Amino acid sequence: MKQKSFKKGVHPYEGKSLSENCPIQCISAEKIMVYPLSQHIGAPAKAVVAKGDRVLKGQLIAEAGGFISVPIFSSVSGTVKSIEKRLVVNGSLCDCIVVENDELDETADSFGKDRELDSLSAGEIIDIIKGAGIVGLGGAGFPTGVKVSPKNADDIDTLIINGSECEPYLTSDYRLMLERGDGIIKGIKAVLKTLPNAKAVIGIENNKPEAIKILKEKTAGDEEISVCPLKTKYPQGGERQLIYAITGRKINSKMLPADKGCIVVNTASCYAIYEAVYKNMPLIHKVMTITGEAVNTPCNLDVPLGVSHSYVLETAGGAKDDVVKFISGGPMMGMAMSSLDVPVVKTSSSILAFSKDDVADLKETSCIHCGRCASVCPQRLIPQMLGKAVKAQDIEKFENIGGMECIECGCCTYGCPAKIPLTQMFKLGKVRVREMRTKN
Repeated sequence: MKQKSFKKGVHPYEGKSLSENCPIQCISAEKIMVYPLSQHIGAPAKAVVAKGDRVLKGQLIAEAGGFISVPIFSSVSGTVKSIEKRLVVNGSLCDCIVVENDELDETADSFGKDRELDSLSAGEIIDIIKGAGIVGLGGAGFPTGVKVSPKNADDIDTLIINGSECEPYLTSDYRLMLERGDGIIKGIKAVLKTLPNAKAVIGIENNKPEAIKILKEKTAGDEEISVCPLKTKYPQGGERQLIYAITGRKINSKMLPADKGCIVVNTASCYAIYEAVYKNMPLIHKVMTITGEAVNTPCNLDVPLGVSHSYVLETAGGAKDDVVKFISGGPMMGMAMSSLDVPVVKTSSSILAFSKDDVADLKETSCIHCGRCASVCPQRLIPQMLGKAVKAQDIEKFENIGGMECIECGCCTYGCPAKIPLTQMFKLGKVRVREMRTKN
């Protein structure tokens, strides 16, 4: 059977063999837990607790700060020590709720109480998802409750479950599909109940044959859910690329997937939906991959939100002495970390440790007009021209030749023999376009 895919893209070194066979291990919380109020796309949450308050595991500590926002819950029981600015993973300072863990693990009322899907209406399911603080756990962090409640719910015919995990090194979603597939399927069922005319398709790259096999077995005979093997290629998990590969429909920057009858939800988000809908558990933990050539013991850990990255790495066995770089997220779209003393948040997917900094070692030279950047761009842009426009500060031209269609996947930078930091340039260009639009 021919594997479905999108056009162009790249196939970098996968690195998944380091951790793909490591079962998920749960770790405990640490003594001081830090919960940033901004952990997602949209408005920051608003604290509903104050210094000195006692909180319980699963208790609301910050409410959504707007329509595009989500609430935050404590992953431990303990006492609020302060609400103060702390360093977060992107290197900025953010208002955070700091809780001292009393290690009693006392839970909020109804936390973990079983619920039956059949007893819930579509509206109730959406309210539960919104109320549980679930966001896109594949990296973007868009509020899931907003995503699964489009204005045109009756027009949605395809619910796409993103099991691609196309970023090199990452294996947490893969392990979730192997070990917690039943919960993922139940989460999909919950979302389908909110979309009356939709069927679900689970897209999985063919470098994960065991996950394809297991989920095909679990959905055998199910008329609502099917599994679609995808060609292993980056960025197969990009929303636009995934929609095109599975449905043949094209999405651009001015459209939402719902405009083409699709909604895309990550597998980890589906598992979080399962816990919220069936188990009355808000999002207070997530599975992370700890890996890289400079990690002592590559693994996949189920981590309470609010612990520090340094604590997670130490619990995993630490890094080797020759480590020179840490990355949060995948090596293609993740970000280098200047400090590990930052909290794990909803969008944290990994800690990658390397003994060589490939980016720092690059020496940029002049463009040789080879066209490799254009040959791999999944959006069919001409990165060379976009780069020239940014360098010339011709932001209007950057926009006119498609700069806002860039998905920042990094394929052009990866393939550039001149080592030009094209993706970073386009990020800057998009910021300038938004500033120009605001002024106008």
